Amino acid sequence: MPENQRELSPLFREEARPEDREAVGRLVRATGFFSEEEAEIAEELIEERLAQGDASGYFFLFAEAGNRLLGYACFGPIPGSVHSFDLYWIAVSPGEQGRGIGRLLMAAAERLMAKRGARRIYADTSSRPQYEPTRSFYLACGYRKAAFLNDFYAPGDGKVIFVKALS
Repeated sequence: MPENQRELSPLFREEARPEDREAVGRLVRATGFFSEEEAEIAEELIEERLAQGDASGYFFLFAEAGNRLLGYACFGPIPGSVHSFDLYWIAVSPGEQGRGIGRLLMAAAERLMAKRGARRIYADTSSRPQYEPTRSFYLACGYRKAAFLNDFYAPGDGKVIFVKALS
């Protein structure tokens, strides 16, 4: 197997563990995309999952190689909807970006959401130029831009909402 092919074969795990709180916090901070408040929220969602299990409404998928967290996704059903899910987080460690791990993680997370009844997945991100790679990633994964909310996060920083219909 070629070296680059091995790099594209992370192991996936759904079960959240106590050590994931710190590992996820480190990962999201390392990306340089998230504020300290957002990093703390990412950590809190792990805590909620550990404390409440499925009742938390937060589901995780971790991509690992050995004991290293390469990336993760957090998703869950949208309360009050019949079959819509939110993709709350998807992040890949900066040193692992560009190797296909994000696409593998997204595809695996979509399969898990579909298993849980998802028919539509929503993902949103900032409209700032820094997030152009994120928006391009969603489009490359088959999402379409569904809405734009001007000045949502801050003046000049809108919210771009993407959606993907699952078959």
